[in-house]
Parts: sequence; C-alpha cells; structure tokens
Amino acid sequence: MLNNKNVDLLDGINHGITEAQQAQLDKEISEIAEQHDLQLREYPIEVLVHKYADGLETDEAEIFIPDYQREFIWLPKQQSRFIESLFLNLPIPPLFLGDTDEESHRGALEVIDGTQRLRTLYYFMNDQLTLCDLKKIQALNGFKYSSLPRHWQRRFKSKAIRIAVLTVKLDEESRREMFDRLNSGGTKLQPMEQRRGHSDGAFLTFIEELASDENFRDICPLPKKKINLREYEEMLLRFFAYLDRHEKFVHEVDPFLTEYLKDKNDEVTKDSNLLDSYRAEFNQMVTFVKSNFDGGFRKEPQHSTVPRVRFEAIAVGVALALREKPNLIPQDTSVWINSPQFKKHTRSDATNSKPKLLERLWFVRDSLIGREPEIVERKNAKDDDWKSLELF
Repeated sequence: MLNNKNVDLLDGINHGITEAQQAQLDKEISEIAEQHDLQLREYPIEVLVHKYADGLETDEAEIFIPDYQREFIWLPKQQSRFIESLFLNLPIPPLFLGDTDEESHRGALEVIDGTQRLRTLYYFMNDQLTLCDLKKIQALNGFKYSSLPRHWQRRFKSKAIRIAVLTVKLDEESRREMFDRLNSGGTKLQPMEQRRGHSDGAFLTFIEELASDENFRDICPLPKKKINLREYEEMLLRFFAYLDRHEKFVHEVDPFLTEYLKDKNDEVTKDSNLLDSYRAEFNQMVTFVKSNFDGGFRKEPQHSTVPRVRFEAIAVGVALALREKPNLIPQDTSVWINSPQFKKHTRSDATNSKPKLLERLWFVRDSLIGREPEIVERKNAKDDDWKSLELF
C-alpha cells in the first residue's frame, strides 16, 4: 500500500519531475512563504488615524505611506462612499502594513495596501471631507465629522479596522512587489522600465549616461536593488521634467514624465546640441549640492539611501536657484534643511499634487536665495485639477 509521500513521488515521476526537484520546490515555497507571515490586528479608527497623524508633519509617524505609493486619487464621492460603508457595517478589506528597519523609519509600519482608505479616514476625522452623493444614507450628505451628533462620532471612531501586518522586515523591493500583486494580480514593470520599451531615444540614452556619474552617485546613494530597478534614471527624468515644466504639472506623475521624455527625445534628435546645456545644468547642480549640503541628498550623513521626494526638492530647487542666480553663494543650508517646514515638504507621503510639488521646490529655491519661500495660492488657481486638491 502506498503512503501519501510515495503517491506524491509517483505522481511527480509520471509528470517528469524528479525527487530532487520536488524537494527543491518544498524548500523554496517554505522559505519564501515565511517571508510573508502575517499578524492580524484590529485598531479602532481613532487609534489607526492617530498612529498615522501623530508625527505626520515631521515624517516620524508610527504608520507611514512610502514614496513609491500612488498619489491620493479618490474624489470626494469615492471617499464619501467608503465612509458610508463603515456606517452601514459593510465588510472592509484589511489594510496591509509592513514592518520596516530602514534608517529613517525604523520600527514604524509602512502602508503596502490601503493608502486611499487610510487617508480618507484621516481627512474625515480632521474635517477635510464633507460627505456627498450618498444614496443609501442620504441624510449623511453635507455632514463633516465634527457636525455629526456626538453619539455617532463616538460610534464611528470606535469602529474596528482590520490590519494585516507583515511581521518580518522585508526589503523595499519585496514590499513594492507585494503592493503590485495586491493591486494588479502580478508584478508590474517599474515605470522607467516601461519607458525604455516605448519611449527609447537620445534623451533617454543621455539620462542613462548621467545615472552612472560617480559624483552624482556619491552624494545620492541607493541600495543595489533600487539601482537595478533603474531608480537613478527615474530620479533624473523627474529632475529635468520638474525643472522645465513644474508649473505645467497637474497631478498624474507617470503620464507627465512620459510625455516630457517623448518630447525631449524628438527635440534632441533635431538638435543634439541641446544635450550640452542639460549636461552643464546637471553638473552645476551636483557640484553645488556636494559643496553646500552635508551628506549630499541624504537625510543624515551615515544614511545609505535617499528618498525620492527629498531628492526632487533639493535637486530641482537648487537648479531653479542657479537659473536665477548662477553665481549663488548660499548661507548655511543646515539652518533650513533641518527645519520643520522642510521636513513637512519632504515627508514620506508628500504626494505630487501640484501645490505640494511647487511649494517644496520653491521652498528650497527661495531658502537658497535668501528670501521668504513663495506660497501657492490655491484659492486663485485656475487649473480645475488644482482646485480639486484644495479639499485635501
């Protein structure tokens, strides 16, 4: 009589699978599956929002949103429907969080999936959302959190949200992969890898060349896995695109960058001399940062990686200042780069909405020049997409 093991082996042999291959399969599944051990928790909404909000301005919150996450895209109608679902006691998918041991967020929990829901809870609890377009509980339309009767405030903030926490410390590539799988059912190519397939050209080749510059990499270190994902190329494309077109940016980053890349590929094909001016501006920026910022783009001199949003703010802000004053000699940059204002502009979830992007670029530019940083006047913005962001 065959036992289960013999049946498994016989079945494998019948399909051309050796015993060694089956053993290797068992080993790999066991080892990799262990990397995704989950611990299920439940937090009252009040506690969950507090863990996200406390330390948000200084990027020291216990729960944080990493910079690879998508921007906040839910419209007020979508946010309202989510809040209504909670009042209806409908089942809500769990938020997926990951423990991290990265230098700037050691011991905190990174949101892998659920940023739209978490931000919606935060906005509602802080009266930045007025409920609208609701069909089931129509009486909720027009209410903010503070205008709810006290007993409904208490019931809402005490509702439990399920949290699935990855209890092991995955590296960023693994967390990105999990984000992609949860959101698309499979691992997607990174945006820069996609552009190499459909937007190849002279300007992209130029960016890839600059990405290997030793002086640049010295002041902007990245882990090997990020380098393999072409993060340097992504950063430099953002540098040039935001430098040239930051005031034309609306809200969606990837289409904005892809359009810029295609345009520059065409322009450079017609006039290759354009690359000389871009190269000079890049070199000037790198030299300035290396000379005037302790640790270059790093948050701390000993850090081994640079957050993308911090790089954007400093690199583009420096280049804008140098465009205005080519012979700029700044005062001590540590005075403002360690300030609460700069930390607020470059915190991990400082998404690329137009106002937030402009304010962080202008903060660096104006701080270097020695004038009061320019503030975005949202109320007078003419761009409809810009106006829609005033709620958030």
